[in-house]
Amino acid sequence: MTRLAVPKTYKLYIGGKFPRSESGRVYEVASASGSFLANAAQASRKDARDAVAAARAAVGGWSGTTAYNRGQVLYRIAELLEGRRAQFVSEVADAEGVTTAAATAQVDTAIDRWVWYAGWADKYAQVAGNGNPVAGPYFNISVPEPTGVVAVIAPQDSSLLGFVSALAPALVAGNTVVIVASQSMPLPAISLSEVLATSDVPGGVVNILTGSPAEIAPWLASHADVNAIDLVGAGDLDWVALQIDAAETLKRVLAPENGPDAAAPALSRITAFTETKTVWHTKGLL
Repeated sequence: MTRLAVPKTYKLYIGGKFPRSESGRVYEVASASGSFLANAAQASRKDARDAVAAARAAVGGWSGTTAYNRGQVLYRIAELLEGRRAQFVSEVADAEGVTTAAATAQVDTAIDRWVWYAGWADKYAQVAGNGNPVAGPYFNISVPEPTGVVAVIAPQDSSLLGFVSALAPALVAGNTVVIVASQSMPLPAISLSEVLATSDVPGGVVNILTGSPAEIAPWLASHADVNAIDLVGAGDLDWVALQIDAAETLKRVLAPENGPDAAAPALSRITAFTETKTVWHTKGLL
């Protein structure tokens, strides 16, 4: 007798849990060759709001950890990805229709980027901050601090590497993130949420939505409790309108990027989501 396969329905990742979309909607995810892979939750406006609320609640705890500890947490993600490397290679190959060798190279690069950003966690402040020369008996010191809740539209033509490249730098400084995965290739990102749930990442620090970026992005851009938005994967959307929506609440905005390696690793992607605090203090008398 032929066995009937049980297709998996993937859920969202919000607040460290795996809820279904409040709308009950799902959509089919197909491989690059057109074969059915799974069902994914189609996030709604309400799901986006829930994700922002979870991210806001987690800001204090995540930003309050030491930079060294954040680096350890990010490195732990790389360790778990390494342990599930074969699974991610298979998922990337199916999603993008590439060879196993090409998928392996992409997964290895994604793991390496977690390690690279983990290493910056307790170092970027020394590069981005400084003691300022002032005329007078004062200490004047500038230090970078996290901006808060960051919304991200992940690159839509990359199933894992683009997702990791956009997500990791926003976390380094202590921001929390709501990220919209690739609509057509969401499964590696959803599997990454399972890694996050079993790592040291506190619930709410990363919130992953699947579905239509065109539907979700306007609500994130206009949400008053989102402090910054990265439109790296929004090139096919009306991203100028999203910038205008973001301006209404004074959000910091990163424009879309194109190319096979959008959101390439750079210190500027960390500092893009920081605010600079400058402290003055009298030197006093000896």
